[in-house]
Amino acid sequence: MKKTGFRKVLALLMASIMVLGLASCGKAGSSGSGSKQDSKLASDEKITLKFANYALLEDAYKEFWAGVKSGFEAKHPNITIEWVTAPYAEITSQVITKAGAGDKCDLVFGENSWISAFEDAGFAAAAADIMGEEYLKNFHESALDSCSVDGKAYGIPMYVSPFILYYNADIFKKAGIENPPETYDELLAVCAKIKGMKTDDGNDIYPFGQTTASVPISGTAINSMIYNFGGQVLTRDGKLSIDNEGFHQAIEMLKTLDDRGYCPQNSKLKDLRNLFALGQLAIYYDQSWGISGVKAINPDAPSRTKSAVPLKGGKGSGASILSSNVLILGDNGDKRRAATKELVEYLLSDEVLGNYLTNIVPAYPAIKTMSQPKNPVLEGATGSVETAVAAPSVPALNDLNLDLTALAQAVTVSDENVDTAIANFKKSAENLLK
Repeated sequence: MKKTGFRKVLALLMASIMVLGLASCGKAGSSGSGSKQDSKLASDEKITLKFANYALLEDAYKEFWAGVKSGFEAKHPNITIEWVTAPYAEITSQVITKAGAGDKCDLVFGENSWISAFEDAGFAAAAADIMGEEYLKNFHESALDSCSVDGKAYGIPMYVSPFILYYNADIFKKAGIENPPETYDELLAVCAKIKGMKTDDGNDIYPFGQTTASVPISGTAINSMIYNFGGQVLTRDGKLSIDNEGFHQAIEMLKTLDDRGYCPQNSKLKDLRNLFALGQLAIYYDQSWGISGVKAINPDAPSRTKSAVPLKGGKGSGASILSSNVLILGDNGDKRRAATKELVEYLLSDEVLGNYLTNIVPAYPAIKTMSQPKNPVLEGATGSVETAVAAPSVPALNDLNLDLTALAQAVTVSDENVDTAIANFKKSAENLLK
């Protein structure tokens, strides 16, 4: 696909670095032959791996990642993990800026939507160059697709999830609702029954939640909703494609839900998780691992939580975007490359990742041979992975997702006409993708 500039903010940062005469990093070899991964690491060679990981700052995951460090270093006494941390919204820019200054991380724990920006910035190494082609054959094809640019994987998927519905079974019971909605028309009917309900301590209950705040993951969620309606934002080769019925219907639905007071406005996913944990939200869209955030707020919440497959809208079949949490790999020469391979294999082992998916983050494994951890909360969303798609990836994806949130806020917070808001979005998106 045509390469374009990555996020404007990052471009400005990199430009500043160049003015100061700092050397930017070149792209890792991308032959895909797997030859680089054959490097061996002597057991007495001391190696420090720099691992960028925003999750270290989130209470739900601290204990797991501390265990990864201690467990891996016990097995490999010659390798030390050095954490690089920053809040979720800042980790991408910090890692790329550090790399531009000659301080490149070896691993980044992040999301597949970040990969295009990392690859475009020259940070991300082709996965086959670090892990080998044979290792990549262990993964579901759709999971690798979600990490690919121009057909080549630049990340290792750890686990995947579409956007699924979570609903509060207790609220449904009190409202006399037997089953979760399957279509957006059914959703509106369910919301009408819940509207006006209050918690036991008198707080209003929102019927439905869809994140629209100005962060890239909210744009991904909105894009997923567009797929629900059979629409699209980009073609497979990364061209803008919004003149379709499904795109328009999805934005109309966002406005309808807002006009009827069914949704909290301008909410981040963490805001919706908080409301859901406190019993103030009946239904919302989230990735499968979102329930771990809910549980961190209220340990009792999962006991009343159930899941359902994505909604169908218009002529759509309820398709959803397949999101994945990934390991994005840097290339810092033979020794650190070999150590990185060891760490990735350790992280994705049944012992480590299996424990994570069973006890910490409900999700679907990306590795074919790993059994699906049994989680009662996810049972209702069984089959949602099979209908999910890997969305096209372009370097400007984060900016495009932010423009989608601006579109959503225009028709909700600002109450703009849908056609006008879409026209404004189209102009902005066309400029991004030039």
